[in-house]
Amino acid sequence: MCRSIKRLANLDPPASDAEIREAAVQFVRKLSGTTGPSRANQAAVNRAVDEVAAAASRLIGALTTSAPPRNREEEARKAREPVRARSG
Repeated sequence: MCRSIKRLANLDPPASDAEIREAAVQFVRKLSGTTGPSRANQAAVNRAVDEVAAAASRLIGALTTSAPPRNREEEARKAREPVRARSG
């Protein structure tokens, strides 16, 4: 589950709010141990996702680096390489 959380800092173009929220959803799912909360827990899960997304957005916005921004297409290509190697 956490393998699908991608590095969002220092990207060109910058990470969108939707990407940050998707990562927050994955993180909360991992912590809660469920992919779909019950109705009784839905509000707590939604609140947690909102809080994690807000914290992640603040973090990404506050980070500084001297490295050049990472190219999204190049990062996607690198992520596909191990899959290709495993499948032969």
